Amino acid sequence: MEFEFWWLLGIPVFFGLGWIAARVDINQLLSESRTLPRGYFKGLNFLLNEQPDKAIDAFIEIVKLDPETVELHFALGNLFRRRGETERAIRVHQNLLARPDLAAEQKAQAQYELGQDYLKAGLLDRAEETFNHLIDTQYSAQAGRALLEIYQREKEWMRAISAAEILQASGAGGRQREIAQFYCELAADELVRTHPDAAIELLEKALATDRKSVRATILLGDALRAKGDIEAALESWRRVEHQSVPHTALVAQRLMDGYQAVHRQQEGINLLRAYLAEAPSIDLLEVVFKAVLQLDGIAAADQLVTDELRRTPTLLGLDKFLEARMMTVPLQVRPELAVVKTLVHSYTQKLARYQCSHCGFKARQFYWQCPGCSRWETYPPRRTEELNVIN
Repeated sequence: MEFEFWWLLGIPVFFGLGWIAARVDINQLLSESRTLPRGYFKGLNFLLNEQPDKAIDAFIEIVKLDPETVELHFALGNLFRRRGETERAIRVHQNLLARPDLAAEQKAQAQYELGQDYLKAGLLDRAEETFNHLIDTQYSAQAGRALLEIYQREKEWMRAISAAEILQASGAGGRQREIAQFYCELAADELVRTHPDAAIELLEKALATDRKSVRATILLGDALRAKGDIEAALESWRRVEHQSVPHTALVAQRLMDGYQAVHRQQEGINLLRAYLAEAPSIDLLEVVFKAVLQLDGIAAADQLVTDELRRTPTLLGLDKFLEARMMTVPLQVRPELAVVKTLVHSYTQKLARYQCSHCGFKARQFYWQCPGCSRWETYPPRRTEELNVIN
């Protein structure tokens, strides 16, 4: 193929066309920027410099001069909400909704922002009403998620189940885990009211939704125990091992109490020691230690914690080791050992906490829903020090 020299003539032509197009874009941008008030750029500059208070003042001045600036109203309302000034945010978005010239898309946006204002202010009834108006708009998914949050805050678990199922059916992501937790909440209420049959029915629905729901399996055992069927309860609690071995620590005391009720303590101890070998846990060790101490005596309990401390050296384990050793050492040595144990125990209280894997919120007890971020199943069933050792 021969090279055609006339092709070279096209290069400056294309270059010229590109230069003209760029100049047109730049001129258009400059023309549009000149129509914006100076306060707009001042406000943006304050936002970029993380000075929201000054940005709000700048935007308020613009809104006073030009009430037609819809986007600035949205920016102003969101800034008020972020600062916690929900009353002012509500007024801004209500004023927007009252405008007869507002486009349908902007009206939906204003309604969504108003719902967020109500939610932030804790006005859940108004927020619910506002978000319900958005179900058939472009904000349907966002409104559905907000409604789900509201129903959880209000502990309206049946409505939460319905909202989660609608979201799931719309393709907004799987909600099986949350739905199972909502059924568990309902079942827990029934157990408090001593209605085990109603609880069992709800828990079967939870497990049909999420077969891996450890909480549903544990509560099912509780309901069967409440009915007096200890063997069925033991069978349910043992199923936790197949769902998540680390979570056996949460059901260890139930298992031990159940085996003791049917006079098979040694079988229970053997089972829990097998769990302990597979998934070390100070909570599980505590249960096994007490059971061994009661059934086999001080020497066997001391040997148990000694072996466990060698296998998994933690301060929590050392605290339990010192507790066992206090029972075996001569009386004249106990006062000195008691001082050491008191020091170790006071320090381990800071480590004996569960920690949310999402927000980092720490708590002394295990939660299925984090009190900090409200997410479900974000607490590992091990204490913080144990997690550091394992990791």
